[in-house]
Amino acid sequence: MSTHTETPINLRSVLTPVLYSLQRPLHLLRTYNPHNLRADIMAGITVAVIMLPQSIAFALIADLPPQMGLYTAIIGAFFGALWGSSDQLLTGPTNALSLLVLGSLSSMFPSGTNEFIIAAGLLAVMVGTFQLVMGLARLGLLINFVSHSVIVGFATGAGILIGLKQIGPLLHLSFPSDNLFEAVRGVLATLPQTHPATAVLGIGSMLFVIILQRVKPRLPNGLLTMILASLVVYLLALDKNGIDVIGQLPRSFPPFKQLPIFDLDLIAHLSSGALAVAAIGLVQTAAISRTMAAQTGQRLDNNQEFVGQGLANIFSGFFSGYACAASFSITAVNFKAGARSPLAAVFTSLFVLAAMLLLAPLAAYLPRAALAAVLIVTAYGMIDRKEIKRIWRTSRGDAVIMVATLLATLFLRLEFAVLMGVLASFARYIAITSQPPVHSVLPDENFEHFVHKPERPVCPQLGVLTIEGSLYFGAAQHVEEEIRRNLEEHPGQRFLLLRMHRVNHCDVSGLHMLETVVRLYRQHGGDVFMVGVRETVWEKMRLSEFNTFLEMDHYLTQERAIEHIFYHILDPGICIYQCPVRAWRECQTLPKCEHDSMVAVGTVVPYTAVTHIPPRELWRQLMTAHKGGERPLVIDVREQEEFELGHIPQARLAPMPQILHHHIVLPKQEKIVLVCRSGRRSSQVAFALQAEGYTQVSNMEGGMIAWQEARLPAVID
Repeated sequence: MSTHTETPINLRSVLTPVLYSLQRPLHLLRTYNPHNLRADIMAGITVAVIMLPQSIAFALIADLPPQMGLYTAIIGAFFGALWGSSDQLLTGPTNALSLLVLGSLSSMFPSGTNEFIIAAGLLAVMVGTFQLVMGLARLGLLINFVSHSVIVGFATGAGILIGLKQIGPLLHLSFPSDNLFEAVRGVLATLPQTHPATAVLGIGSMLFVIILQRVKPRLPNGLLTMILASLVVYLLALDKNGIDVIGQLPRSFPPFKQLPIFDLDLIAHLSSGALAVAAIGLVQTAAISRTMAAQTGQRLDNNQEFVGQGLANIFSGFFSGYACAASFSITAVNFKAGARSPLAAVFTSLFVLAAMLLLAPLAAYLPRAALAAVLIVTAYGMIDRKEIKRIWRTSRGDAVIMVATLLATLFLRLEFAVLMGVLASFARYIAITSQPPVHSVLPDENFEHFVHKPERPVCPQLGVLTIEGSLYFGAAQHVEEEIRRNLEEHPGQRFLLLRMHRVNHCDVSGLHMLETVVRLYRQHGGDVFMVGVRETVWEKMRLSEFNTFLEMDHYLTQERAIEHIFYHILDPGICIYQCPVRAWRECQTLPKCEHDSMVAVGTVVPYTAVTHIPPRELWRQLMTAHKGGERPLVIDVREQEEFELGHIPQARLAPMPQILHHHIVLPKQEKIVLVCRSGRRSSQVAFALQAEGYTQVSNMEGGMIAWQEARLPAVID
């Protein structure tokens, strides 16, 4: 098999999409419709009202200062919008990512320390770098191989862990909560130490959020709960009676932070967590953007979205934030609020910044218990019971990935849980694509379509197999084993028709496998034919010279494949005398003949083993016989029904079984020409007669099919 020289890389074709991705804001500004400005501003205000309290709360999930949540919201929304692809997607801190950040850092540094905060910033920069490189390298398609079940399983586990973790500040308890067992044991052990005032305020806030959600779902329940709780703390001076409060937030723009970007040891320790955060962030972002696109009809670019998420995380890390991603709840609010373009998210960023500069002192009375109440309700909403039921009912493979990710989230380190879910998705994809279905098919009742009906009897000579997937190195062995198994189950099927319509790709391993299959069938005295070979696969066959190994006349058209094989390849003796199936349309007119003993058919007669005479030469001999030439005796070895449909003038009917069983004895001294439909039965009879001493016997080449194609006269009885 020959090799093919790869086309040299065109540097311009590589750099052009990279430069276009980085110039995305210029394209947005040039194409922006000013009529959308009012709608985008109103959506920005609406989202900022929701995002402001959420950002503070989500930062606390990660055990980070609350202002880091606000900085992340400001930076993430701004850069994610301007360099992203979706018109409605909104980037910022999320509950699941916040928990994952905590899990990635808590084993390395004590929570709340300066080292912990710096590591969170560096982690965001690493996450952004991974995402940016993937986007610029046009690797956005990789995210399609991660099952949505990973997100559902992780979000469910994260919701459970967040809920348990927030019981501490809700009741003013302190206990370790690195995993499920520690959290449950800690809650049970410290429950008697509950602070009554904190519990009343926390549980009351939680009830207020739940009631507000059901009575007035359009209102910003989180913000209203925090305002009300802060007012209660201020009026009753609860901050001086054991109620923990957030404290005053800094009134400043997100400050630039010097990060240890050259600390290779720290980077190595953070790498697994960065990969996990990047993966979850991208999968979550892709899922949300697809959901929005399904409602708006917008065409998305995963690679551009990766660039936006990468830059959002990089700048968030450098400007005192932490890792961010698209948020479904915030994006949904943005969409329902009427956002028309990415500038709505930019306005959200600016409004959050303005609120931080103007309202930061009010956080001095914001109780930690109220934030815990909001987070517990949010955590409960992370458990998507409807989606869990759908996955459980519809896909066993997805259900296994979901449950595995959920259990890993609850009992293992979070970054390992995410990576395990991602690897499980890839493993499932590889398992599916490496075992493409190979179905034996037959025509339906109307002979219009091929269907897989394993209960129906098959043709004893021809097997038709449909390959339902690409022939790459991972699938080649499986497909070969399925073809071999089919041959073992039907050893008489010396001929194989491969339906290649659904084979989109074929690599060198696949071509080697096809060569092996062709050799296998030829060793059994048969051959392989193909139909529906796609252009991309055909190009690989041409470059590798496979198309010369399997000759050109073995590539058939969908409409004529069975007809060609039936009339030119299959043994009609088997069709008429041995086969009761009548699988193909072409079989339906064949006579069903029963004889006292089995006809010895199926022997492959080499072309040179008998003498052949072309139809026009036979016609010439018949026409010149009256001029003194020897007139050959034309013997038609077909059955009576076939003979009556059309035969050579003055031909004598002598069915094949009667000659082979000597019920009809032909004269040895005369010149005999044997005829059948395609020349194969007559060739077998000629070969048998030669073995009995007939020296003047020959076979008409091509049979009655060739006779009619030569436009020679035939007699119809």
